[in-house]
Amino acid sequence: MSRLTLTEYVEGVLRGDRSALARAITLIESDLPVDNELASQILDRLPRSDHTYRIAITGAPGVGKSTFIDALGMHLVNDPGHRVAVLSVDPSSIASGGSILGDKTRMERLSLHDRAFIRPTPARGHLGGVARSTRETIVLCEAAGYDIVLVETVGVGQSETAVHSMVDFFLLLMIPGAGDELQGIKRGIIEMLDGMVINKADNDTARAERARAEYSNALHLFPPRPDGWVPRVLTCSALTGQNVPAVWPMLLEYRKHVDLSAKRRQQAGDWMHELVSLGLQDSFRRNPAVSRRLPEITDAVRRGELTPSAAARELLRLFRS
Repeated sequence: MSRLTLTEYVEGVLRGDRSALARAITLIESDLPVDNELASQILDRLPRSDHTYRIAITGAPGVGKSTFIDALGMHLVNDPGHRVAVLSVDPSSIASGGSILGDKTRMERLSLHDRAFIRPTPARGHLGGVARSTRETIVLCEAAGYDIVLVETVGVGQSETAVHSMVDFFLLLMIPGAGDELQGIKRGIIEMLDGMVINKADNDTARAERARAEYSNALHLFPPRPDGWVPRVLTCSALTGQNVPAVWPMLLEYRKHVDLSAKRRQQAGDWMHELVSLGLQDSFRRNPAVSRRLPEITDAVRRGELTPSAAARELLRLFRS
């Protein structure tokens, strides 16, 4: 497919053209320098808005994230005025880099709605539970008129928390009865979350309510947050739709309580530092002296002939010379 012009990309995104939006996202995700340059020019010409709402939805595999997003998304698009974009980051194969990209098929109702846009994206090994291009894709979707952006992350773990620095609300999805209720959940995740939903409550309402009470009590044990917000814990059944609409008032309550403009200004600074780091990594790998020596040094480290620290020092010396 031929590339559009810069103006065609920008104008297409601004008028909400799905094809132009999808093609612009493909540019953002590309590893080709020529695509990266055009993508940067597109982003520079798009407006930013503080009137959108960015919501991350994370949770361990099997908690029903896609089903929950389908149910919540349908509730939002049926509320007049809301347009919902879903950025679903799929786990990638470590060996091949491929991914299943099956979330779109698991959101059967939402994927067919004309007020929704679903974009599955392979994580391709990028830490943070989100793809490297997720921040930029959020900006594109907002410029295209989607006022609510839902970001589904790969899972829950210490390395899958970068999404917290690019959204307004961080929602953790859990299920009742998955072992001891407070086990298997990282303290770092608990400290970052803005809300929690116990899904699959239709299987055992009493058990779900016990889980809700335990999580709620545990959250009160943490030091008060600077913004004064106390994370809420709700129960629902994404499969039946039971209590899913109650999640939206919680999100609205948080939006009124927290200065999201100040939060986004802080995130913009973090984004700048991340882009600098990524740019330096790319420059390092593309450096002719480094690229020539890197395979040999890597093999030497694997054979135990060179320590990782000595190898790193040599590569950095080559890069700086």
